[in-house]
This record gives sequence, structure tokens and C-alpha cells, in this order.
Amino acid sequence: MARLRIAEVFESIQGEGIWAGVPSVFVRVSGCNLRCAWCDTPYASWEPEGPVLEVHEVLRRVLGSPLRHVVVTGGEPMLFPGVADLCRALRADGRIVTIETAGTVWLDAECDLMSVSPKLSNSTPDGRWAAIHEARRTNLPVLRRLERERHCQWKFVLAPPFERDLEEIEALVADVGVRDPARIVLMPEGTDSETLRARARSLAPACMARGWRLGPRLHIDLYGNEKGT
Repeated sequence: MARLRIAEVFESIQGEGIWAGVPSVFVRVSGCNLRCAWCDTPYASWEPEGPVLEVHEVLRRVLGSPLRHVVVTGGEPMLFPGVADLCRALRADGRIVTIETAGTVWLDAECDLMSVSPKLSNSTPDGRWAAIHEARRTNLPVLRRLERERHCQWKFVLAPPFERDLEEIEALVADVGVRDPARIVLMPEGTDSETLRARARSLAPACMARGWRLGPRLHIDLYGNEKGT
């Protein structure tokens, strides 16, 4: 039986992407192959936490909720084969599944929405992890396969100044072959509402000019930057 290290399972409002505002059950898988400088869940990345559970135990916890939407997030859930088993069982029960991934590795996992968040150069940390992170953060064959074979949204975290990030995004979506600009979501980096609002205002013209979406972090507005939200 496959096992997963689980940082947390909780109910909340989906705060990001095209399904923002939807009540959802979140399964945060612990463990990541990247080390983003601005990571807001180090307990699932830099310092993975949580018990190792069999997939059926994780499934039992999720199915105990009446909410139909389930978000499998991390960390990087696509690293772990047990995630494919979990998502298959969730969809068999009629749940609507989103997988949140950086798109660096392929896993044949079923979902209704693949939320792909390729990491830009603004994510590269200082120190010993810099070269490892930089080498791993973009995997074009995987990103192209996700675009071909899954229903994706493309969610990018931008940090000011934004010009370099926007140039990176334009080049990447062209290389990947993203077909629908309305599935490209810009999301300012930040962990408090005031910072996010100010940065979102700065990004609005770029979205207007390109037909991209401006994404919120609604859970920050509602609950702050806290676990379990």
C-alpha cells in the first residue's frame, strides 16, 4: 500500500486560480524538489513535516468532508506515486480534484484541473540550494506534456520589479504552447493583504494588455498567512 507524508488536511476556501472562492478540502503532501526563496509552506518543502500515512487513511479523512472539491497540494505532490492512487480514488467517489504542481516532474495522476505553477528566476534562493533549484525549476518536456494531456491553468508568482518576470512568462508560455491566454494567471508574491493589493494594482495593466487573469490570494485576505487555511 502506497504511503504519503501529509503535512495537513483541512477545509478552507480555495484562494487562488480560476476556482478561487470554492469551498474545498486541501491535502498538503509534504516534500518538495525545489527550494523557492519565498516559499510560504516551508513545513512541506524546506523542512517537511507530518506523519507518513497509507493512502486509504488519507482518503478516509478527505471523504469525511461533505465538500466536493479537493485540492492536492504540497510541497510537490507529483513526486509521489501514492498521489495518483489517491486522486483516482477521489474521482471514483465523484470528487472534483485539483492538483497543484510546479510542473517539474510527470506523474500519471487523474484530475479535473492541473494547476501548474512554473517557478520563475525570482524563486531561486541564495546559498547552497541555488544551483540545485535553478537546474530543476523548469522542465519543458513535462510542461508541454501537461498542456497537451491535462486541463491546466498556468499560475505564475511574480515579485517586483515585474518587467523581468513578465518577459520570462511570455517566453515560457510560447515555448510550452499554452493555447488559451485566459488560463494564464498572474499572482503577486506576498503574505499579507496590503502587500498583495498594492502589487496586484501594478500587475493589472499587464493582464489587461495580454488577456491574462489577475489572480487573488483570497485565503490571505480571509485568514492571514496561517496553516490550515
